[in-house]
Amino acid sequence: MLDGVEWGEFRLGDLFEIQNTLSFNKDSLTCGSEYDYITRTSQNQGILQETGFVNQENINPSGTWSLGLLQMDFFYREKPWYAGQFVRKVVPKINLGKSAVLFFTVLLNKQKKNLLSGLVRDVDKAFLSAKIQLPIKNGEINFDFMEKFIAELEAERIAELEAYLNATGLKDYTLTDEEEQALVAYENGKFAFKEFRIGELFEINSYKKRFDANKVVISESGKPYVVRTSLNNGIRGYINEDEAYLNDGNTISFGQDTATMFYQEKPYFTGDKIKIVKSKDNKLNKLNAQFFIATMTKSFSSFSWGSSSFNVKIIENQSIFLPTKDEKPDYSTMQTFISAIQKLVIKDVVLYADNKISATKEVVNKRGS
Repeated sequence: MLDGVEWGEFRLGDLFEIQNTLSFNKDSLTCGSEYDYITRTSQNQGILQETGFVNQENINPSGTWSLGLLQMDFFYREKPWYAGQFVRKVVPKINLGKSAVLFFTVLLNKQKKNLLSGLVRDVDKAFLSAKIQLPIKNGEINFDFMEKFIAELEAERIAELEAYLNATGLKDYTLTDEEEQALVAYENGKFAFKEFRIGELFEINSYKKRFDANKVVISESGKPYVVRTSLNNGIRGYINEDEAYLNDGNTISFGQDTATMFYQEKPYFTGDKIKIVKSKDNKLNKLNAQFFIATMTKSFSSFSWGSSSFNVKIIENQSIFLPTKDEKPDYSTMQTFISAIQKLVIKDVVLYADNKISATKEVVNKRGS
């Protein structure tokens, strides 16, 4: 599809403005969901949480991008939003349709490396002076090409998703009787919760590492290389090193200064400051691990990002709340509950995929005619 496309160079400053945002702490948020509260996080499209009306002067309009000055992530904002500290607002000077928004979001995020290489105080200047390549027709931006290109990419990816769901059996989103009962029991407050220290249930071990992280060669094969990123299950890529320094699979990796946690099914290498959280009774599995991660994440949420380095003692002494049976963690209930939640989520994905396949085929056929 890219054959024969004409490209032109454009300066970001001619297409966008970059502006400061007025910020406030999350203590000022109110009940409601009319607005998003955006922070520097790379997770959840930069959304820390939704909020009701706080004040008029701090509202940023929809149809803009937020830029978090920590990871330099650009996220398009589909509804009005408030900002936390160190967040910029990127405002388009041109009218953009939905497909063009997706196209430009990719191009904006390609500026990440350039923006991270400089000082935060120089971000605006670096952004405005950056140049990008765009498809053109008769000297103007070719928005028709963008629409068709995005539609065909969506059709391709949705088809891959459909094949994956079929191959893994995830298209079956029908709840079992036990799963329905678990959801009802949770909604009605009938889970018997008990407080545990993490150290009662898990061993907290330091990572095994005997190689220079600055000299690691990332590839598409080898063993997973887990770092402190909040993306892609913590996996930066795959490396080939001495397997004597692999950490056990069926454990939870814990970012020591970010409290980001991920279940690691297979043995893995780690970068700096990763703790290995290993079940003492070997009852951890792929499903109940998600329950543990959720309750641990909630427990550590009172810490500010990066304000504490979570050493073994801190992690061991942190309290979490779990469903219990006979005063012990009820692994069966946790597993059934997570299985039910997974099916509810997958149901939305399956229905989305079915609807999207039809819609994207219609767009591609229309554009191709």
